[in-house]
Amino acid sequence: MARWIKPTLNTKFHIDFDWWEQHHRQLRVYLHQNLCPACRELYPSHRGSRVVDWIDPDTAEVYPVDGLWQALRTHCSLEESYITPATPLTNAVFRVFLANGNVPLTPVELGEQIGRSSDRILKTLARRRIYDGIKPVVSRV
Repeated sequence: MARWIKPTLNTKFHIDFDWWEQHHRQLRVYLHQNLCPACRELYPSHRGSRVVDWIDPDTAEVYPVDGLWQALRTHCSLEESYITPATPLTNAVFRVFLANGNVPLTPVELGEQIGRSSDRILKTLARRRIYDGIKPVVSRV
């Protein structure tokens, strides 16, 4: 059963991938739209990208990951134009989670990374409308 929590500045958020599936949204299409021009040349379509190995820098464990995601993490997110003041707020937050491997962050931490007000981030993400699957992390009890 879903429950609504009132998020605060200390609430951690993340991309809920189940949300994409439940709402019949194509995550891979959205990932492709967030690629930089150079990576779009490597991946001209959201279809058919290969799975690549990613090595967790903390644990040295190897994980198979989508090539689009890996391109975003290791190349696009390093470009100056990845997140700019003109990037829409929810898209900027989504891109932070793509770049950091979807490690949950608070509005304060997100604000530091994208140069936006943590209060504005909280007001946007705390609405009942879910943007791009970005939701509070709900601990399972």
